[in-house]
Amino acid sequence: MSERPMSERSSVRQPDFAGSWYPGNERECRRAFEEFERSSVARKDVLEPRGGIVPHAGWIFSGRLAYNVVRELAGRAEPPDTVLLFGGHLRPSSPLTVLGAGEFWTPLGGIRIDDELAAALQLAATVRVQDPLHHSPDNTVELQAPLIKHFFPEARLLVVEAPPREETLELCEQLVAVAGDLGRRVVAIGSTDLTHYGPNYGFSPRGSGRAAETWVRDENDRRFVDLALALEPGAMIAEALQSHNACCPGAAAAAARCARVLGATAGELLAYATSGDIRPDDSFVGYAAIIF
Repeated sequence: MSERPMSERSSVRQPDFAGSWYPGNERECRRAFEEFERSSVARKDVLEPRGGIVPHAGWIFSGRLAYNVVRELAGRAEPPDTVLLFGGHLRPSSPLTVLGAGEFWTPLGGIRIDDELAAALQLAATVRVQDPLHHSPDNTVELQAPLIKHFFPEARLLVVEAPPREETLELCEQLVAVAGDLGRRVVAIGSTDLTHYGPNYGFSPRGSGRAAETWVRDENDRRFVDLALALEPGAMIAEALQSHNACCPGAAAAAARCARVLGATAGELLAYATSGDIRPDDSFVGYAAIIF
């Protein structure tokens, strides 16, 4: 991964997971994209997607699903000026946070933060502003950044840490409104994994083995996915807090709310998988690739 001179790095958010959770240089990232492309699925029902939900495990487990979502968003008639990226492993009481300025660095180069949109959002809503140099490592957003840079090389980025509560959904209304006032074309991406099942996660209500895998896929994860496809963000949050079937429900619900405000009427499930598909284990995690 290329390094920027120290004099130019004062406002750059440096990656924390490059070289471990995903490749640390451009050549290896693009090689991964070529592999993901071979297993991508074209959308059938959503003609002009406004947003999507992506997973955020290491690319070996779920990179192809995240790639597929961003790829389909890139197939819109007009590219976005700004990508709204929602993430964060947060509690309902956590603050709403926005990365206010600077640049988000990836192995493919930097993505400028849409500081004008961030400033307008701060005037319209109560949000905490994060300094690029003083951030907590966050795989939920970082693992999406190289994909965004690849598919939207000219777009800017707005990163929002979205806690699972109604205030987040209200902020989405304000965010889409101020983006419109600034003449920004936007798409919204929410980052979440689904059920974390097994002894590693202290959650094994259906024991282990095939029966547990079937329950996670066909029942627990399916309830959250169905609410996402129906664009029911409030119900998505309530379901996840009750059933433990999304680790970042605020981020996923925020993308659904933004997409609905932007005109989406339904979602489409592009792919579903679990970490057990790659590495079988009694502990596993579900992932979904959804567009709106």
